[in-house]
Amino acid sequence: MNTTLDQATIEKLAEHVENAELERREILKITDDYPNMTFMDATKIQWEIRKRKLARGDKLVGLKMGLTSWAKIAQMGVEKPCYGFLMDYFSEADGGKIDFDSYIHPKVEAEIAFVTNKDLRGRDLTIEDVLDATELVVPAVEIIDSRYKDFKFDLISVMADNSSSRGFVVGSHCAGPRDFDWSTLGVVMEKNGEIVELGAGAAVLDHPAASVAMLADMLADVDEYIPAGTFVMTGGITAAVLMERGDSINVRYQGLGSVGMKFV
Repeated sequence: MNTTLDQATIEKLAEHVENAELERREILKITDDYPNMTFMDATKIQWEIRKRKLARGDKLVGLKMGLTSWAKIAQMGVEKPCYGFLMDYFSEADGGKIDFDSYIHPKVEAEIAFVTNKDLRGRDLTIEDVLDATELVVPAVEIIDSRYKDFKFDLISVMADNSSSRGFVVGSHCAGPRDFDWSTLGVVMEKNGEIVELGAGAAVLDHPAASVAMLADMLADVDEYIPAGTFVMTGGITAAVLMERGDSINVRYQGLGSVGMKFV
């Protein structure tokens, strides 16, 4: 895959984007200044941000796919999914209070997450391959927080911004990989007691396990893979819902309990 940026520029942009996350401030999308940058350039910027966090002592706790639902692709006007990483300080407690000021403009989306027990590597993995390599499946809510002004970006800019990663909440229930048909598993999202989103697992690339397979395929582009024991968020089943201070969210998962939080 082609690149247009040299290493010094990649490092400069990684610092710029990560500082926006750490300082909780908006920036303009980076393709405004680098219109010829490629998806591989963006990928290198993301990996450089990951390297910076690990060097600082933050712990990697999982991976995520983004823009995997037809709703999200339409909502954000992009052409294909992207991926990102999850650090330890991104984790928020189920049922807890979330500091609104630790985010820029948080949005929440309901997800299904897989925990692997075998390495998943290479291209052309199937849904069955993913299920065979899955230890358990858990309900989760991602709190995305794009650093870009007004949540406006293109695919290349969002990939460089770690696919808008910032927060996630994991539910207390879990299931085996074959306990449910994950494509038909239903989800109801309530905001302040009102239903705002409905969805089913098939919204994620027709089956959430297909998202994990796609992640392995995309990681192969940089000679990486999904190691055994990895927590993988598969992408939003619903469109993302903007939060404001005081908002409460409760997401109910068919047969898997609920996940909730309040922004204060």
